[in-house]
Amino acid sequence: MLRHYLTMTLAVLKRRPFYTAISLFGISFTLLVLMVVTAMADHALAPMAPESRQDRMLGVLSARMFGPHSAWSSNAGYMLFDKHARGLPGVEALTIFSSFQTVTTYLGDQRITSTLKRTDDAFWQVFDFTFLEGGGYGRSDVDDARFVAVISRATRERLFGTAAALGKTFEADGQSFRVVGVVENVPDIRYVPYADIFVPHTTAKTDAYKREIMGGFQAVALARTRDDLPVIREEFNARLARLELPDKDYKTLVAPFETKYDAVARESPFADRSSPERQGSKLTIFLVILALLFITLPTVNLVNVNISRILERASEIGVRKAFGAPTRQLVAQFVVENVILTLLGGAIGLILSGLVLRALNRSSFIAHAAFTINARVFAYGVLMAIAFGIVSGVYPAWRMARLHPVEALKGGPSR
Repeated sequence: MLRHYLTMTLAVLKRRPFYTAISLFGISFTLLVLMVVTAMADHALAPMAPESRQDRMLGVLSARMFGPHSAWSSNAGYMLFDKHARGLPGVEALTIFSSFQTVTTYLGDQRITSTLKRTDDAFWQVFDFTFLEGGGYGRSDVDDARFVAVISRATRERLFGTAAALGKTFEADGQSFRVVGVVENVPDIRYVPYADIFVPHTTAKTDAYKREIMGGFQAVALARTRDDLPVIREEFNARLARLELPDKDYKTLVAPFETKYDAVARESPFADRSSPERQGSKLTIFLVILALLFITLPTVNLVNVNISRILERASEIGVRKAFGAPTRQLVAQFVVENVILTLLGGAIGLILSGLVLRALNRSSFIAHAAFTINARVFAYGVLMAIAFGIVSGVYPAWRMARLHPVEALKGGPSR
């Protein structure tokens, strides 16, 4: 039966190439945009190195203080985590690190700009970087404020060319560091583990950061199991609720441990930033509504094209109904034909998406990005194409399949 539907679909598509071209363009362009956006979101948020254990990770990536007449939004301070986030139940490892800063290195007359992140030794336990040379610095390196560094592959190439970097020294931000490790590049769209240079936080030029509640630091906790995630959230929120803020102008501090997706959602305009509750569901609803609005217009256009195409087959429908073809069978045939059409458009959209993503990778628009159509993105694309085909095909098929045989033999419903 499916083979028969496929044969009929190809014959119908050849019969009116103009309608076919319009349909394929609308389908492929819509899926192109959706798949490119999905691929970029997947590359930013999906579990992959060095965040491959995201299902057990919670982070405090921003903090906010609220008072009767003012609000303060920034990263948290080192002291907040050092005093109140250590020893949380269910935590396998906790890392505290700075947001990245821009630093300069001079090689002769050449000025090289890099991003630098100051971390503790647990950073290399929580995140699973791919080391090309050496390894991460340890507890003694941090405690003794040794000027050691882990650099990215791209930084090695800029500073040392094709030579090995292990043991070599370089200057950044007016300080001299010795390379103890080289890691694979991380795209800057993964802003939590991203940097060109990683050094111990104790090498900072001043230790004032150790006394700050609000500042330039973030923290990520790796839970022992997924069941420990709610316990970590609740305990840290309870500790913050008991915290006495040093600035009397502020009464409440909100800096919850949350998933990366929830952290992104908290930055959205419709999020309740004063609440420690998770905000991811609101972002999901917003994205679903946005996607539905985006596909509404091409879906309506495709419905109209399908009605026009099916009207031309009114006589065929009339003959088949006269010989007893049930409505359900006719609807199924037209829906299957439309799904096949959308899958063809989806295949075109898939190819175009691959070309667009390759162009984005080569453009260096996002540093070290490697956008691909992996299994997840491919599955999303196929599901979107099938859904697109069913939604845009059901109404035209149902409308024509319910025609009275006499009306159908006359060429369709009277207008």
